[in-house]
Amino acid sequence: MFFALPRQRRRHAARWGSVSPAAERPRRAVVVAALGTTQTLAWASSYYLPAIIADPMAADLRVSRSLVFGAFSAALLLSAFLGPAVGRAIDNRGGRGILVLSNVIFAVGLTLLALSHDAVVLGVAWAVLGVGMAFGLYDTAFATLAGLYGRTARGPMTGITLLAGFASTVGWPLTSLFDDVLGWRGACLAWAAINILIALPINRLLIPAARPPERSGPPTEEGMTDAPRFAVAILAFVFAAVWFVTGAMAAHLPRLLETAGATPAEAIAAAALVGPAQVGARLVEYSLMRRIHPVVSARIATLLHPLGAACLGLWGAPAGIAFALLHGAGNGMLTIARGTLPLAIFGAAGYGLRTGIISAPARGTQALAPLLFGLLLDAEGSAALVVSAVLSLLALMALAALPTIPRDRAAAQGCSDRIASDAESS
Repeated sequence: MFFALPRQRRRHAARWGSVSPAAERPRRAVVVAALGTTQTLAWASSYYLPAIIADPMAADLRVSRSLVFGAFSAALLLSAFLGPAVGRAIDNRGGRGILVLSNVIFAVGLTLLALSHDAVVLGVAWAVLGVGMAFGLYDTAFATLAGLYGRTARGPMTGITLLAGFASTVGWPLTSLFDDVLGWRGACLAWAAINILIALPINRLLIPAARPPERSGPPTEEGMTDAPRFAVAILAFVFAAVWFVTGAMAAHLPRLLETAGATPAEAIAAAALVGPAQVGARLVEYSLMRRIHPVVSARIATLLHPLGAACLGLWGAPAGIAFALLHGAGNGMLTIARGTLPLAIFGAAGYGLRTGIISAPARGTQALAPLLFGLLLDAEGSAALVVSAVLSLLALMALAALPTIPRDRAAAQGCSDRIASDAESS
């Protein structure tokens, strides 16, 4: 009996990840590298795909380019609708199986896209890809990390966004290469093969099976007694507002800078700085701001886009680089906040369902943003930036209603949860 107890604890540790920090550190590095890689491939083969293949696809199928992007927007709306159900499934079963299934769904959707010969099959293919995006993008990865590491998942969440921040940098050139060599249909089949042959084995073999976060009670019993009862609604509004801005800038930033007076070459050069700014801000978040509460870093992030808009409004085209850098930095930090804010305020219990509910409006506004902001840009020119700046400031005001819980308190709660879990297993 004396020797059985340590073995039992070792079995418990091996199963649920309750191991010493020295042993857990390399395991976390492997998990972060694996999820960062598969997230890069997932984003590249879905969200970033239309930017390259929309034109040849529309020409080949004899449909309008707007119809292709309309089908893409519908896929994003479908992923928003499915988000809460996917989150509940992760809470009940863990995230690894959902991620593996997403690779299969992506492959099926991409194959259907490659085989499409009319608008009907095109719509079905994008609907399948919408299901894949609900199953396989950041929200699922964040919920998987919350199940694996609980309140200490902030670092791994930042880590995967650092890697997946290069999804467009990797995805657009690869898709363009596939398109040049194989055509747009061959490009879709190539990404389908990558999902099955590369991403699926990584998700299956390198992501541990995790016990779902325990439902120990409502959020107020998890050490977050001063979190407002309407915090879910606040976060849903915040992310809906800032993700509208993200979707609008992703679709229209070069054109916006041109309306502010930049030449096409200057606009493209400035817009290209958004990606490096996102990654740079995530590095700062990971290295210098990791001890700051996520609410504080989110407040800083929401302020950066309005600051950039003010620079562009005051100085015009010469401030285009400053605007792109500020917007990119804020967007990079907000991607992390999408995973860390719910974890910091509510804890790991029920994380998947809660983030699914919070993220659903954000996915919807992100899907509608290119159309709505494009119409606004047609009507008002660069003055349309006032709308995105106001939305960001409203998000900042909403974040002011959320408390900043001291990290030591959250750490103490996490420690007590781990001790209680070990005591129950013995």
